Amino acid sequence: MDEDAERMRVLAAEADGGVDALRRFATLMADVVAKPGHLLAEYELYLLAAREPKLRESTDRWMAALADFARCNTDDPVRVELLVGLVDGLLLQGLLRDEPPTAERFEAILRTALAL
Repeated sequence: MDEDAERMRVLAAEADGGVDALRRFATLMADVVAKPGHLLAEYELYLLAAREPKLRESTDRWMAALADFARCNTDDPVRVELLVGLVDGLLLQGLLRDEPPTAERFEAILRTALAL
């Protein structure tokens, strides 16, 4: 989870509110869902952290990194919160599909959520 948070921080640092950063993020999402081993472990950590507050540091860092990335594209705090929840929901649902969403689909959803 900390590795993914760091990746998000790098994307946020490189983002200028333009399409390239959003496209790179959507591609990353598609890659993660296509090879789900790491992602499954992260969602297992989420569930454990829901029961054990001492495990929440890394989940908090992940959500903060997502929020930082969102703020590169919007200054609306509601959209920032929406994106943080949306990304986790999209990734989790992607694990449940026979055909996971493509980078193009993820990008379209992210654009709509951010009103870009």
